[in-house]
Amino acid sequence: MSLQKELGLFSGTCIIVGTIIGSGIFISPKSVLSNMEAVGPCLIIWAMCGVLATLGALCFAELGTMITKSGGEYPYLMEAFGPIPAYLFSWSSLFVIKPSSFAIICLSFSEYVCAPFYSGCSPPQVVIKTLAAAAILLISTVNALSVRLGSYVQNVFTAAKMVIVVIIIISGLVLLAQGNTRNFENSFEGASLSVGSISLALYNGLWAYDGWNQLNYITEELRNPFRNLPLAIIIGIPLVTGCYILMNVSYFTVMTATELLQSQAVAVVSAQGLCGRGQARDTCSS
Repeated sequence: MSLQKELGLFSGTCIIVGTIIGSGIFISPKSVLSNMEAVGPCLIIWAMCGVLATLGALCFAELGTMITKSGGEYPYLMEAFGPIPAYLFSWSSLFVIKPSSFAIICLSFSEYVCAPFYSGCSPPQVVIKTLAAAAILLISTVNALSVRLGSYVQNVFTAAKMVIVVIIIISGLVLLAQGNTRNFENSFEGASLSVGSISLALYNGLWAYDGWNQLNYITEELRNPFRNLPLAIIIGIPLVTGCYILMNVSYFTVMTATELLQSQAVAVVSAQGLCGRGQARDTCSS
């Protein structure tokens, strides 16, 4: 059974951008900054992560044009090492890698949902984990009930996600153009440039780029994959890299490094600053 080749260059690029941009850019900036300890190196790390993701994706593009089968790593491992390693990797991905990533995403979602209700302190872990478990059950139920319903829900959340990213970037650039540059002065002062710090910062930054290989899972559905697969990668990942750098610039436009490190939900605090809101009522003392 052969799959219909219905996806062109634009669709492939959208899949890459939509898959990569997710919870990572809302949670990783804090971890990257905590390791680099300065704004300037932090922005460089985000650019380096984009370069590494692009190089990795281009390697996958080479494999995808040589072995034009869907399934991501599975057909490549099958061709190179045989059925047993491919089988073991697939089951490891199904039961360990993907569920772990899904759990992290849902926990991040829970923290952001809870953040407005627990201003000034961390939400209780039982609340975060309960909400995350409910999100997992809801998403699993939706996808089990109907593929069309699951696709519709995914499209809605993807659109909402992209709107949020665009709003944060534009708002930050407007404030930056108005002269809010104090957090970028002496941006390399006090930076931690040890091998360990840079490695940990890259590790945390690359989490936000997870998904750069997703187009290889549907190679058979691409029209002219020899052209469109590498082109979608060359267009999509640099576009994501630019968005990530601009989002971090927007964060630092309204928050100092200390404020970013102390925030439980970076994007929420940034949005409050962008909207000119004052400190919210402390709900932890009640």
